[in-house]
Amino acid sequence: MSLIPIVFFISLFLLFYSYLGYGILLAVFLKIRKVFSTRKKTPEFPVLPPVTLIIAAYNEEDFILRKIKNTLELDYPEGMLTVMFVTDGSTDGTMDIISRYPSLTLLHQDGRSGKVAAMHRAIGFVKTPYMIFSDANTFLNPASVRNIVRHYIDPSVGGVAGEKKIMAGTDDVLTSTGEGLYWKYESWLKRMDSEFYTVVGAAGELFSVRTDLYESPGSNVLLDDFIISMRICQKGYRIVYEPQAFAMETASSNIKEEEKRKIRISAGAFQSIQMLSPLLNIFRFPRLSFQYISHRVLRWAVCPLLLPLALLLNIWLQYSRPHPVYAILLVAQLAFYLAAFAGFLLYKRKIKVSLLYVPYYFLFINISLYIGFARYLKGKQTVLWEKAKREEYKPVADLADRK
Repeated sequence: MSLIPIVFFISLFLLFYSYLGYGILLAVFLKIRKVFSTRKKTPEFPVLPPVTLIIAAYNEEDFILRKIKNTLELDYPEGMLTVMFVTDGSTDGTMDIISRYPSLTLLHQDGRSGKVAAMHRAIGFVKTPYMIFSDANTFLNPASVRNIVRHYIDPSVGGVAGEKKIMAGTDDVLTSTGEGLYWKYESWLKRMDSEFYTVVGAAGELFSVRTDLYESPGSNVLLDDFIISMRICQKGYRIVYEPQAFAMETASSNIKEEEKRKIRISAGAFQSIQMLSPLLNIFRFPRLSFQYISHRVLRWAVCPLLLPLALLLNIWLQYSRPHPVYAILLVAQLAFYLAAFAGFLLYKRKIKVSLLYVPYYFLFINISLYIGFARYLKGKQTVLWEKAKREEYKPVADLADRK
């Protein structure tokens, strides 16, 4: 057997494993493990501990009143939750609105150094053993803080990742369908990861860490939430997943806005692989490296290369040595790409066919990885990200004015 068929089938296997097989493998393993293990009831804190909620907000005037209302409705014992808003560099009315609420702590400075620097500055004011980070344009369920903090009764838990949910309502069906399905699948994978050992990176919309384990990722990091949580894992702690603590936000307003977001995340992905290079050593971090490589590295750095390679090798094999297996696989690949192209054309014509949007969104993510990699190599992705526009909310009355 020549080398080309071997490379072709290895490519197909890695593609299947990265996108579907890894999750299936974990699900089967966890099912088997449950048969042979007895689940112990998790103890609870006799008294809920104090916690600080840190919210970085840059020019969020359109969202901030709803965020404040949502924050004030969180179910946690009075006096035990400190809420800090950091508005470094904001030039709109965000700071003025927050300052009307004496129960909220406002940290502001005129210069803009990026979200990471703002968060790091806020941590100097934290007096509690646990911190929770949330974005200004996301809304938390009332029990989210309780459900996050309860996990810290386990000393092996270094952080908690909440769930991200995409709210329906945007007129752009591609972004709402694609992003919504993507995060549903990611949430399922995170649940599997957490039950197996640890979540492989938290999302910035809602995650928490032990204050004494926090380590600044550096001022030039692009995926701060991912690096912070993975470095905690490197220290031997776990990040657990809590689906009953969730952050809700709308999808990007259109595919151009989603493209900006995906490209900067992709650039950050390659930076993260470099910064977390010790985790590529599976002998040093057996379980963690297995999860990290399977869930992240393959999908970020390997599969985008394997997609065109598998197609080209399939065409060459069917042309040079025709076989029913090669023919079936080639037809399946071509059908997938044609479906993606059809999804693209229908989207441009504003014709809603959600089924065809899925392959289009999948290719869109992988193309973004190519562009993000180029930006990373050229050093053109700044930490001062331009926010992706999301669906607008109708104005709400200022709660402070009602008192």
